[in-house]
Amino acid sequence: TDLMDRFKAEGVPLAVSVIDMDWHKTAIPARFGSGWTGYSWNRDLIPAPAAFLNGLHERGLKVTLNVHPADGIRAFEDAYPMVAKRLGLDAEKEEAASFDFYSPAFREAYFEDVHHPLEDQGVDFWWIDWQQGSHGKMDPLWLLNHYHYLDNCRTGQAGLILSRYGGPGSHRYPIGFSGDTIVTWESLAFQPYFTSTASNIGYTWWSHDIGGHMMGYRDDELTARWVQLGVFSPINRLHSTDNPFNGKEPWKYNKIVESVMKAFLKLRHALVPYLYTMNYCANKEGKPLVMPMYYLEPEREEAYQVPNNYYFGSELMVSPITEKIDTKTQLGKAKTWLPSGVWYDFFNGRKYEGGRMVQLFRGIEEIPVLAREGAIVPLKNMEVFDNDTDNPKSLEMKIFPGKTGSFTLWEDEEDSVEESWVETKLEKAQEEGKDCFIIHSPQGNTKVLPEKRCWKLDFVKMKENTVSVLVDGKETAYKATVEKNGMCIEITEVPVNAEIKVVFENPIEESLADLAQEAYEILEKAQISYNLKSDLYNLIKEQQKGAIATLASMELEPAMFGALCEILTAEK
Repeated sequence: TDLMDRFKAEGVPLAVSVIDMDWHKTAIPARFGSGWTGYSWNRDLIPAPAAFLNGLHERGLKVTLNVHPADGIRAFEDAYPMVAKRLGLDAEKEEAASFDFYSPAFREAYFEDVHHPLEDQGVDFWWIDWQQGSHGKMDPLWLLNHYHYLDNCRTGQAGLILSRYGGPGSHRYPIGFSGDTIVTWESLAFQPYFTSTASNIGYTWWSHDIGGHMMGYRDDELTARWVQLGVFSPINRLHSTDNPFNGKEPWKYNKIVESVMKAFLKLRHALVPYLYTMNYCANKEGKPLVMPMYYLEPEREEAYQVPNNYYFGSELMVSPITEKIDTKTQLGKAKTWLPSGVWYDFFNGRKYEGGRMVQLFRGIEEIPVLAREGAIVPLKNMEVFDNDTDNPKSLEMKIFPGKTGSFTLWEDEEDSVEESWVETKLEKAQEEGKDCFIIHSPQGNTKVLPEKRCWKLDFVKMKENTVSVLVDGKETAYKATVEKNGMCIEITEVPVNAEIKVVFENPIEESLADLAQEAYEILEKAQISYNLKSDLYNLIKEQQKGAIATLASMELEPAMFGALCEILTAEK
């Protein structure tokens, strides 16, 4: 719990404490064999288990424990006397309860005598780390997933397990654990492709060892890029083997990477409303969160040529950077297919014309995340540290340019197996010739929502405008600020059942790109001569997009030429 307190002190939110196998005894008498399977607390590490679990719950975390069930239940276990009595084993001879999930009697002892007492202490769900292949008729992983899931639902909560891949169709029950990864760039480069193509067989919710699990080497940049991928993955689970040099705490890394990790982990928590809505769509409509690019443009050959480029829900597209930065430009790159239409950078608002293949360049602080024209992305407002996953009282909407656009936010009662959904529609509209943004009254079980909400509406790339804000048709006070990337409207303490309408007095106008400033930001960090920096900056400042021909004649490093061309050709 001290570690969790440190995360809070550092302003890094967490939702689940995932505890690997050292929670249980591993140093056991040789006559019992391997210490991989275990169900008795390692009291050298965790002397007061119930207090430990309660402390994690008090800090707003759920808890899952790792289990390797293959060796059954042996005589050294705390639960063995109850298991032996139930199964009629010879306790004096230390007769083991051999793993046999085909046996109803074994399953009863496994859950009633072993797992349920641990759950009574505070374990919320289980990480089933089966690695032993088939036992008898079939791979027991199918049975483990089936019965663990049903057992986790028995108290009326929505079932949840974390487990390994059991073959096509095995996605029915678990969040998928993809196994132990080696800490290398090659492992990182494989994971986006793995995750998106798994959607082809319906296996859409994967949990990778973000940052890598074991072996490999230390590379702070690699860790930052892996965390960035994790934030834009179905599940973001930082993990490492039992090696004091391999921890994933942000403060273990250099100051730049530390700040990047913290910012992205905070962003992950902010994304929960968006992720939860996409989870609803996956469950109800069969739409994966992570989709290969060819899903929406199957006729375009280019969509098959970007294995690490994927859609992230209905509004976003992501191109993780999975290779080291160029030392001269301090930029990494990702080959990206821009589908037809218009796209906007999620972080800086840069506008891109679609229908083409591009290289996107980013410093260590960002990866390419693009929002489609008209996108609306709901976020939890994280200006004040908040570790919980309740339906937020304070929401932030990133609203991207486009004449039309709508999004339905789905929320429900946490952990309930009963259907208790409430939907809130957000949309762009025109009324009496004026542009509007409307947050409609929520429909459904509004009891699961807070009584009042605060709304922060970020209109990306929008020029300053005169607005009025109506709550249920009556004008209300608001705060408006003009920022670098657009205009922000803040409305506080609005009754949750009210309709909110933002009316723009003048036609909405999109701010234009400042090519010279964008070039300056690239050149400022570049590790090149000052004279060359000045020459390139002045050239772009004077010639704007017309500078491309001159740049091509200057025999620049490929990364520098590519990065400057990206900003000059982003828009037509």
